[in-house]
Amino acid sequence: MQKNIFLSATYFLLSIVITWWFIAEAELLYVSQQLMLLSCSIAGAKWAIQIVAAILLLNQKKWRFIEGISFVCFVGSCVLLPYCLFAPIRLLQYSFVISIIVAVIIMMAKYYVAVKKLAISMNWYWGWIVCLVIAITLQLLVIF
Repeated sequence: MQKNIFLSATYFLLSIVITWWFIAEAELLYVSQQLMLLSCSIAGAKWAIQIVAAILLLNQKKWRFIEGISFVCFVGSCVLLPYCLFAPIRLLQYSFVISIIVAVIIMMAKYYVAVKKLAISMNWYWGWIVCLVIAITLQLLVIF
C-alpha cells in the first residue's frame, strides 16, 4: 500500500509540474496569471474528485486504483511535453489545442484500461468522463 501511495503522489506531483509548465508556455493565451492558476486547478479537480471518491468507496482496491489513475494523469501530462520543450511547435497554429486533444484521447483510453484491469465498475470510467466534460466546458467558458 505504501508503494501505491508513494507512486501516486509522485505521478500526480510530476503531472502538476508538467501541466503548469504547459500552461506557462501558453501564457499569451491567458488574460492573467490568476486564470492560468484557475486553468491548472480545473484540470486537477477532476482527478481530486476521483481520488476522494476512491478513498470513500473502493475499500481494498482504492490505492491500486489511485496509482493507476495517477499514472494515466502522468502519461497525459507527458503528451504535453513536446509543446513545452520545442518553441517551434508553439508557433504552429492550433498546437496548444492539438496537444490537449491528443492528451485527452490517450488519457481516455488509458483510464478505460485501468478500470478494466482492476475489474471495478465502468461507472468509475463514466464518472471520470463526466468530470472531464465539465472541466473542458469550464475551461472554454471561464478561461478562454
